[in-house]
Amino acid sequence: MAPEEILTRMVQRGRAKLGPDVARRARARGLTVHQLLTLASIIEREAAVPEEMPLISAVFWNRLKLDMPLQADPTVQYALGKERRALTRADLLIDHPFNTYRRPGLPPGPIASPGLRAIEAALVPAPVKYLYFVAMDDRRHHFSNTVEQHNAAVARYRLARDR
Repeated sequence: MAPEEILTRMVQRGRAKLGPDVARRARARGLTVHQLLTLASIIEREAAVPEEMPLISAVFWNRLKLDMPLQADPTVQYALGKERRALTRADLLIDHPFNTYRRPGLPPGPIASPGLRAIEAALVPAPVKYLYFVAMDDRRHHFSNTVEQHNAAVARYRLARDR
């Protein structure tokens, strides 16, 4: 198959899976389908368990409303080609369109292929005011409303991890 044929089939399959009302629902949230898939891809990469996807989505939506940087590690990992590897402070400082630590808003495009659960979470975030989350372990996150709560959680989970 030619690359054009493969891409055409991928787009057709994606449209069929998403259904006709996803574009309408995205517009209702102020997003294009491209932006929706971009946000969903970040949620997909951040969440280890599907149950947390709406919470992670809420953090990102709350940050977008406040024009805060998303500060999503997977976007920097994508920019650097360091998929799922630990980032350094220097990594977080790179000047790159996908670095959501340095640039507010969504990056220019998806960083992964989001599943339907991540897309739904991007459309329907949890009704919470969380602005921060930190990994407690390799599956779950701790969510916080304030930077003070977040910093305490970061210290707590780093201490537990270093033991």
